[in-house]
Amino acid sequence: MPRITAEEVQTIPYGPLGIIALPGTEALAAKIDNYLVKWRAEQAAAHKENIAFYGYQRDTYLIDTTIARFGSGEGKAVINDSIRGYDLYIIVDCFNYSVKYNMYGMEVPKSPDDHFSDLKRVISAASSKAKRINVIMPMLYEGRQHKRSSRESLDCAMALQELTTLGVENIITFDAHDQRVQNSIPHKSFENVMPTYQMIKAIVNNVDDLSVDPDHLMIISPDEGAMHRCIYFATQLGVNLGMFYKRRDYTRVVNGRNPIVAHQYLGDSVEGKDIIIVDDMISSGESMLEVAKKLKELKAKRIFVCTAFGLFCNGLEIFDKAHEDGVFEKVFTTNGVYQSPELLSRDWYQSVELSKYLAYFLDTINHDLSVSTLLDNSNKIDSLLKKKGLK
Repeated sequence: MPRITAEEVQTIPYGPLGIIALPGTEALAAKIDNYLVKWRAEQAAAHKENIAFYGYQRDTYLIDTTIARFGSGEGKAVINDSIRGYDLYIIVDCFNYSVKYNMYGMEVPKSPDDHFSDLKRVISAASSKAKRINVIMPMLYEGRQHKRSSRESLDCAMALQELTTLGVENIITFDAHDQRVQNSIPHKSFENVMPTYQMIKAIVNNVDDLSVDPDHLMIISPDEGAMHRCIYFATQLGVNLGMFYKRRDYTRVVNGRNPIVAHQYLGDSVEGKDIIIVDDMISSGESMLEVAKKLKELKAKRIFVCTAFGLFCNGLEIFDKAHEDGVFEKVFTTNGVYQSPELLSRDWYQSVELSKYLAYFLDTINHDLSVSTLLDNSNKIDSLLKKKGLK
């Protein structure tokens, strides 16, 4: 991964860097902070006497912040440290249901709406104090409600417009369900980061006897919406690509969607080949497991599921059963959203780390440098495969 060079470190930072970890993101923020503290300590000699680098090297970049709740469920944000003139990065996980608060004597898990409201509270508290406000939202809030069908709300577009109206300059997210939602904020920075390198690294480090060639490995898209991710995966690995399309019953609506009638496969034979199914997220997982079962019926060898985010909304039991039945070998998702202790304990699950990648982004953007080299990981993937003897 590219680091800031000795010449680039002379680029004056936009402002002293500060990180606010909203409830549920403390562990991820602490890892990012550790990287930044270490890197900037190593670079201290390059700018020690330069007043423009005031606050550059610190013991921590974390800003103490309190999210308080009243008994009625209403809330407020209090930033306890000074942030005047800071380049502020707010980290939020809108899907962390382990965070709870008391309302009318009941313990209530925070919904995505609650987390998003807390984010707006912190932005409001920081407004007119911080020099620049940036939001790191690994999984985009309301990312699945990115387009309108008939009389529907456009929640994702409205949320992005709310953030930029409140003063947010940069939004960093991973593998947005549809990155075209950035069209709703054309005059602000929206970085949709693909964790492809981190995913491929996790796969080659955790899967024994993997052969990366067209005769032994295929990338499968579970639907037409995931094709752009799968094309990139397949191109980087130099293997073939197949896809499923979902036949839906458009005469009925179940849980807000037209139910899937069947999954139809399009592509080359998968017989005897290892398969990597690539998508942006696992929600309930039922559709993903249905695709895996179909591939097994087509005599695929081992099946690996690779998604940026794993929500497992209907619990882990269906995955336990499917793994026991030999439907799939392993599931890979990032730590960009909450991972329950139960999930982390499963032998079929592998977490993919994002903290170092995010630390690079914070360090680079704070210097107002280009992030192009961070977004394009083609050379790194190529080097990784050669190092592992897979190319």
